[in-house]
Amino acid sequence: MDSGYVFTRKDGEPIHPRYATTRSRILANRAGLPPVRLHDLRHGAASLTCEAGADLKTLQDLLGHSSIVVTADTYTSVLPDSQRRCADATATLVLAAARHTRIDTHVAPS
Repeated sequence: MDSGYVFTRKDGEPIHPRYATTRSRILANRAGLPPVRLHDLRHGAASLTCEAGADLKTLQDLLGHSSIVVTADTYTSVLPDSQRRCADATATLVLAAARHTRIDTHVAPS
């Protein structure tokens, strides 16, 4: 039965949020992971989804936000790989423009 809840008991009824938090804290501790709130995982998943190429409107819908601004400004972070790709692409454009300008200035007038 699809109740719409992420965490449910066997009968489909929702579990108490504190139970999910406590269990995730115990499991992370056992696995030697740093403590993380479940809600932080939602933010991380949103950032990874953007990194994977999802558009913000789709992500807004998946997260159930009424405003795309909340999705963009609160739930996503720009990851280092994205920053690097952006910087590299910009450098490529600048270098190409510089090469093009150098070629134009060395051509004799007709």
